[in-house]
Amino acid sequence: MNRFLLLFATGLGVGFCPIVPGTFGTLLGIPLACLLSSIAYPFYELTVIAFFFLSCWIADRAERYWGRKDDRRIVIDEVMGFLVTMFWIPASLPKIAAGFIAFRFFDIVKPFPIRRLEHVKGGLGVVLDDVLAGIYANLSVRLLILILR
Repeated sequence: MNRFLLLFATGLGVGFCPIVPGTFGTLLGIPLACLLSSIAYPFYELTVIAFFFLSCWIADRAERYWGRKDDRRIVIDEVMGFLVTMFWIPASLPKIAAGFIAFRFFDIVKPFPIRRLEHVKGGLGVVLDDVLAGIYANLSVRLLILILR
């Protein structure tokens, strides 16, 4: 069971990359976001919500296994954050690229109050800061789309 959970927590192993595992985790979210964007309402929304709870549970189990808060090998939170970034944004290469850049920016810089969410205990804390970074990125991409129209 631990192997199965760690496989998902590490994004099929990309979390073991020695450099920028979070960036590779975000890249892993791209095909998943594209796949989910083709699912009809309300299954798309329900799937993203279910993935949120699954991500929290898996991240919590991985933290306990490794005994470290928000271990860098855990990248399922970046996948979740990118799904939030692309939520209700039709997939296209320019929008995905903008979403990727915006999400990585907000995930790394962590403007208020993102950094505070890192203090939430367990898997919920691992995932919540990425969800809020994804919300900021989603709004940024939407603003960019409006500006470029």
